[in-house]
Amino acid sequence: MSFNDNVRLDTSQVEAGGGGGRVPGGMVVGGGLGGIVLLILGLIFGINPADLPTGGSGGSLPGGSTGQVDTNTATNGSDAFAQCKTGADTKTNDQCLVIGTVNSVQAFWAAELPRYGKTWRATKTRLYQGSDQSACGTASNQVGPFYCPLDQRVYIDASFFQLLTKRFGADTGNLAKEYVVAHEYGHALQDQLGLLGRAQQGQTGPNSNGVRIELMADCLAGVWAQHASATKDSNGTTFLKPLTDADIRSAMSAASAVGDDQIQAKTQGQVTPETWTHGSAAARQKWFMTGYTKGDLNSCDTFAPATVE
Repeated sequence: MSFNDNVRLDTSQVEAGGGGGRVPGGMVVGGGLGGIVLLILGLIFGINPADLPTGGSGGSLPGGSTGQVDTNTATNGSDAFAQCKTGADTKTNDQCLVIGTVNSVQAFWAAELPRYGKTWRATKTRLYQGSDQSACGTASNQVGPFYCPLDQRVYIDASFFQLLTKRFGADTGNLAKEYVVAHEYGHALQDQLGLLGRAQQGQTGPNSNGVRIELMADCLAGVWAQHASATKDSNGTTFLKPLTDADIRSAMSAASAVGDDQIQAKTQGQVTPETWTHGSAAARQKWFMTGYTKGDLNSCDTFAPATVE
């Protein structure tokens, strides 16, 4: 899904992170892409698990953050990403692509949630290179993109897209990358609706609460994708061009690449569904497409069916 060349990018919605001291309130999640790769890559497209909120249900909006980003290591996006001015810049720069997607996703939910009696709370993205510190622990490509509920920020290194393609087989299309960002903002929406704490309730496995939360975020990404080509910036310019069949195939390739079964097959040579935390490749594709075809927030209730596979 390509951005319209003349849409303006709002870099104030992102921060440039990287380095700095440890942020209080979280547990560092570390490790390499070697012996504990399954544990680490199981977090891809997820929530940093060190400090998930407890409780919360229904549609009540939670209060403020209990953690805080170290602002000494953050740079305002308008300064750090001055090269990202218009949609044309997203064609050659993945950081600009992330920024444009953040702009689009936030504009969509800000316009959409009032239909459900809710208000979107603007959520920053920390766009870093190498590693960064969140209130939930260390951010890096060893962990993958995540949403941290303690400081209410999305963390992503744009070089992750290369890893997603080279190691796990996603294609290089834009919607594969945009899906990553939209999924994380799905977690931000779950947090605002008081649903995120349900991920802690229950065990692992194909129909666990943790898997249902992840598949809901996939579905919410699909809802955004359905409406993305009609979502406009503050000047009334649409962010993105209409989706093509190739765009959908691109999103499906990313959803498949991060299925628990696919990751386990690649990293440990066998599939153990009882340990799943994010859902199978088929389930991730299914719920993204549910959101995309229905285009409705209510279609993403992954806690309603007996099984989500």
